[in-house]
Amino acid sequence: MSGGLYDQKSGDLRVLRKLGSVYSEADGGRGTREEEERERIEIALLLEGLYRLYGFDFRNYAYPSVRRRIWHRVYAEKLLSVSGLQERVLHDRSCAERLVDDLVIHVTEMYRDPSLFAAFREQVVPLLRELPSFRIWHAGCSTGEEVYSTVILLYEEGLYDRARIYATDINEEVLHVAERAAYPLKKMQEYTKNYMLSGGKDAFSGYYGASGNVAVFHPFLRERIVFAQHNLVTDRSFNEFHVIFCRNVMIYFDSILQNHAHDLFYESLCPQGILVLGHKESITFTKHAVHYETLDPQEKIFRKIK
Repeated sequence: MSGGLYDQKSGDLRVLRKLGSVYSEADGGRGTREEEERERIEIALLLEGLYRLYGFDFRNYAYPSVRRRIWHRVYAEKLLSVSGLQERVLHDRSCAERLVDDLVIHVTEMYRDPSLFAAFREQVVPLLRELPSFRIWHAGCSTGEEVYSTVILLYEEGLYDRARIYATDINEEVLHVAERAAYPLKKMQEYTKNYMLSGGKDAFSGYYGASGNVAVFHPFLRERIVFAQHNLVTDRSFNEFHVIFCRNVMIYFDSILQNHAHDLFYESLCPQGILVLGHKESITFTKHAVHYETLDPQEKIFRKIK
């Protein structure tokens, strides 16, 4: 059900407030400016408490998205208000973790946007061949499908032994999934199609084995990957990288947080380093735009030049 508040007396969901607009029983659904401002204050206090107590900073995430996900958690916890959720979050870490899971978007697949990986193989791999060793950072790696996509590509190009891949995310649970490298077997048909479209050179099925309903990728693919928790909002640069992937993460940030992330990536990239963004993301209008040249405008591949 979209919208609704939980009535603790009757045990029913009553449509008093809906996502996207504010309603009350008294005004028959006419939202007031005062109610909207009160809601903004409640959300601001909730996010401030989440940051101060647990270190998760969503204060500069895009407001409409954060608002929808907070109300989803309000309903799921069977509460009456954002303030009620704040009280529970501050006194119940498990509730805080459930809220964080709602606020962090995990949408990924192997070789998502196959044309990007084809362009990476064609334009970036020749640059990596010139290096005796290199480091790649997958920032916001989620459950790891994109990381293993890159690893397989490097393996097929004979570059895997030169690489050290760092895969980070704010959420420890998704990192555990990534470390296991086990995904639903039913997804392999789609992933195989993506792999072939990306320019894959071998049989994709040769990289995993089936165990029941799960596809488990071979252990050698994990040997050069370091999985670690890292918060793009609060944590600093931790190494110098030749390639940084951060795809479809910053679309959920407001302009302040996007600029913060771009500062972090610029500091973390070595000279001539490569930055790979999502199709809806860009360095345009950031203060670092002049520091990059565009290798592929369609696939959002940029090279640091100064």
